Amino acid sequence: MYHHFGYIKRCETVPVTYPPQYQPQHPGIESLMIPRPISENPSYTGSGKLRNKAAIITGGDSGIGRAVAIAFAKEEADVVIVYLNEHGDALETKDRVEQLGRKCLTIAGDIGDEKFCQYVVQKTMEAFGHLEILVNNAGEVHTQTSISDISPAQLKRTFQTNIFSFFYLTQAAIPYLKTGSSIINTTSISAYTGSEDAIDYAASKGAIVSFTRSLALSVVNQGIRANGVAPGPVWTPLIPSSLPPEIYATWGSNSPMKRAAQPFELAPLYVYLASDDSSYVTGQILNIDGGTAING
Repeated sequence: MYHHFGYIKRCETVPVTYPPQYQPQHPGIESLMIPRPISENPSYTGSGKLRNKAAIITGGDSGIGRAVAIAFAKEEADVVIVYLNEHGDALETKDRVEQLGRKCLTIAGDIGDEKFCQYVVQKTMEAFGHLEILVNNAGEVHTQTSISDISPAQLKRTFQTNIFSFFYLTQAAIPYLKTGSSIINTTSISAYTGSEDAIDYAASKGAIVSFTRSLALSVVNQGIRANGVAPGPVWTPLIPSSLPPEIYATWGSNSPMKRAAQPFELAPLYVYLASDDSSYVTGQILNIDGGTAING
């Protein structure tokens, strides 16, 4: 069942502190979060900007991915939600997309596996027969106090999820993307500011920036656009499952806006990059960070 939490109209009513909470797995389960992230702005009314397009969204079960899936559905796109194993979260998102009158395919698996990424595109084509939008959004982070504590296994895992999957899915999708199609990659403001206790994460996010700009040059003659979104602090399952309570208790408070974003606040930017509104935009990384980069 989809839980509707309403639209927060004033910044001062958005949660700014978060209590200690237990997450049994990484990258986290949204249904266990306190408070739940706000995924939807019910005042957002679509205008058919993505009418009858099909979109693959990795990490689409929760957080930013869920908010994007809902906004895409409101703009009349069908969506494929790719996720690891958070089946309950994925079902909530699927239910909401279908309530909005669109089709939703859910696929569980490890996007760090090239064969699985090929399978995702294959199942998308079988279900919808076409593909116009690829949102490489899923990611993971493991904090360490020193670079010496980052094991080879952690380093490989971080890069497999955060950048190898972007290559694999893009390679699988390119043969089916047509003129006017869009690839959107989620990086992070840490690609620019750095991260003292998540060096491998920040490095992988920096790789996404270079990947996006290079990819844009590679596919522009095919009429395909590639852009990225660099979020600052956002309240998603990744945060309580990756950070200690003393860090996430005031998540985002060091930004000029003094709070973390809610996922619904990022979704319109993805709609913009997926739609013809951004027909002259490619190779760009758009920050949505509450002014965090100003301090970076």
